[in-house]
Amino acid sequence: MMDIIALLEVLAGACIILLSIPVAFQIHKEIFEDLRRKWLVTMSLMGFFVLGYLLFAVMRVNGITPPLKQITGIIFLGGAFFVYLVTKLSLTTVHRISEKGRDIETYAKGLTEKTTTLEREIEDRIQAEYQAQKRLQNLSALHTIDMSISSSLALDAIMKVFLEQTVDRLNVNAACILLLDPHSQILNYFAGTGFRTEAIRKTMVRVGEGHVGLAARERRAIVVDNLHETEVSFGRDDLVRKEGFVTYYAVPLIAKAEIKGVLEIFHRQKIDPDTEWHDFLNALALQAAIAIDNTNLFNDLQHSNIELLLAYDSTLEGWARTLELRDKETEGHTRRVVDMTLETGKLMGMSNAEIVHARRGALLHDIGKMSIPDSILLKTGTLTEKEMAIMRNHPVYAFELLSPIVYLRPALDIPYCHHERWDGMGYPRGLKGEQIPLAARIFAVVDTWDALRSDRRYHSGWPHEKTCRHIQSLSGTQFDPAVVRAFLSLECPGGK
Repeated sequence: MMDIIALLEVLAGACIILLSIPVAFQIHKEIFEDLRRKWLVTMSLMGFFVLGYLLFAVMRVNGITPPLKQITGIIFLGGAFFVYLVTKLSLTTVHRISEKGRDIETYAKGLTEKTTTLEREIEDRIQAEYQAQKRLQNLSALHTIDMSISSSLALDAIMKVFLEQTVDRLNVNAACILLLDPHSQILNYFAGTGFRTEAIRKTMVRVGEGHVGLAARERRAIVVDNLHETEVSFGRDDLVRKEGFVTYYAVPLIAKAEIKGVLEIFHRQKIDPDTEWHDFLNALALQAAIAIDNTNLFNDLQHSNIELLLAYDSTLEGWARTLELRDKETEGHTRRVVDMTLETGKLMGMSNAEIVHARRGALLHDIGKMSIPDSILLKTGTLTEKEMAIMRNHPVYAFELLSPIVYLRPALDIPYCHHERWDGMGYPRGLKGEQIPLAARIFAVVDTWDALRSDRRYHSGWPHEKTCRHIQSLSGTQFDPAVVRAFLSLECPGGK
């Protein structure tokens, strides 16, 4: 029984070693190059053990008693040699694995450094792209404000666009513009956005008072991190309380070395802006100052232009009164014909510009008579043919007097052409029909009407009905029929 068990144990050991051989060959293929020889020795030793197991089994089967002492010695010797080889292989393998581990660790460290550097570069690039995009958006905002300034001279419309862009790009809750009254030295609210209440509209601050007044007086930006903990009085506690503002900026608006107002920035939390934010705020303040200055310049120019136009018109009225003073009989004539000319011109569709020039022309319609001698102009009797020829030159004198004045050239139609006739029989040029300017055609009817209705030294004023009939009778000969219809619809309604 014991022999059978021993035999089975030997056969089992041989099978285990046989199963190990394919694994050994696989290891041989994948093992490091310098370890393959040592591994072949180990495999040979494994083969030796297999042969020993087989020899022992054959001897037992054939009843041969093996020399136990020699076999035991060989087994111990082979086992020791096997353990030595395995230990050497393990040591070498461990060294190689350690070297590879160190290589891998070095590689991993280098890879980690490269990854860190790459991450930093990516982060820097993302930050740079963000900053570039932010700058582009800021430039776009400035361009939008520029376009508003260029396309409009209405300061309220410009400031609306400006404040919307300011609040959006600075990422704050509210902003407003205070304009400086240079005479009273008071900063008054002009426009704002982002406020929850109407309290800001009550702002009236004298220069030097509060933070905003200090910004205007010292011409520098004032920054308050916390309006609830400031030493200088804000001066508008009701606004701070109702709106809940915390952070505050006041930036003076300066153009051409003059204070135009103050830009106020409000936020309901503390903020920590960077240098670029401050630079953009200063750029916005400069744009606002330029916009206000341009608008003021335009308004001043417009005001000066209006005053100049009024002065021109007053001068023209003075010339007209001078003519009336020379000829007492025509006193009031100029004012009446001006009013009737403008009324008829509007009815006939003349533009506003044409109406303005028609008014000036009507005021100066007899300016040429300044060159007519008193002996002819004020003569009570009938004029001789020679005197009449001189009198008929007064439209030419008017043209020669007024044409060098560029301002009055558009008004020449009436002084130069109001004695032309629809049938071409008038003077001084014998114009016919629509060759005669419309303003002159209208004035011809108006002038005749007022001359007939007024008392003159050579006739008494005509009754209203007689004058209406007379004007109607001259339609198509002396006067433009369309003008006659329009004029009589005003002066003779119902054909009376």
